[in-house]
Amino acid sequence: MDELREQCPWDRRQTIQTLRSLTIEELYELADAVLDENWMGIKEELGDLFLHLLFYARIGREQDKFTLEEVLHGICEKLISRHPHIYGDVKVNDETDVKRNWENLKLKEGKKSVLGGIPSALPAVVKAIRLQEKARQVGFEWNNSQEVWEKVEEETRELKEAEASGDSLHIEEEFGDLLFSLINYSRFLQVDAETALERTNRKFIERFTKMEQAVVLTGKQMTDLSLEELDAVWNAVKKQKLYD
Repeated sequence: MDELREQCPWDRRQTIQTLRSLTIEELYELADAVLDENWMGIKEELGDLFLHLLFYARIGREQDKFTLEEVLHGICEKLISRHPHIYGDVKVNDETDVKRNWENLKLKEGKKSVLGGIPSALPAVVKAIRLQEKARQVGFEWNNSQEVWEKVEEETRELKEAEASGDSLHIEEEFGDLLFSLINYSRFLQVDAETALERTNRKFIERFTKMEQAVVLTGKQMTDLSLEELDAVWNAVKKQKLYD
């Protein structure tokens, strides 16, 4: 990295701002590899991320802000202070106690809210999951999945009422409430909502692509078929009657 920063025109021109979008892209590529359980891909993407971390550390050193050693020492000190059940005399019973202690320690360190630290740029589904998890650590949580499902049903009714009103802003608000409730329900089912939705996205892409292929084989275009005809092809694809 030192050689590239000093000798390569492209590397020399980069700043923390120009790297930001590239880092986000690399992180999503790692997320894709993890979802596919592609270990070779994970290995490769971890290397790309490490490169970016070194790049930020190099720029930080250039700006006299911090060094790589300070970054690593900082996270070590944080991990020690946040794990008093390992490096101190605090007793915990389970993972829930560990998470609760973690949030309490952050408040003692100066954070004003348990919701602090959640990046504003996080995708909405991921952000909702993190908000709910953090609220749970201070006891703001439903007792069981049945209560959460009743909330889902309540939000569904409110969305239908908003739809009947024709108020677009109110419809958007209630739709958001319903999504938030469903994400809450996913936690009680021990399902990662982001992963579940992405798997559904991929399944839709695969089935839709096969449907396109099936229509092309008939000598027609998608736009030549009625909705009923397209639905019939879709159902055939779902039943794996067309293509493996």
